Amino acid sequence: MHPHRFRVTLLGALALAACLAHGPARSAEPEFTLVIRGHRFEPAELRVPAQTRIRLVVRNDDASAEEFESHALNREKLIPAGGTAVIYLGPLKPGRYDFFGEFHPDSARGAVLAQ
Repeated sequence: MHPHRFRVTLLGALALAACLAHGPARSAEPEFTLVIRGHRFEPAELRVPAQTRIRLVVRNDDASAEEFESHALNREKLIPAGGTAVIYLGPLKPGRYDFFGEFHPDSARGAVLAQ
């Protein structure tokens, strides 16, 4: 085999391996942010498009951890104090999906409204 041909083949193989290591390309999901502040979710009602997979970013501005929990969404995620978590949802059918904070269920309540 010619040395230059081997180098081109090796470079191609390395480029392919780098692409595969990052996984398949995906279209970007719409992103929505939910903030935990004063043991409450802001906004308390989050409107999102129905039939669309979304990226929910949950930021905890409180000095203590909170757990985002939703039986309707089948999601549970611990968000440390001052931390951020990403939760993928959907595609959701039109409707209301309640969620709450496991550590402060009386005040940390909200809903995703898929429309």
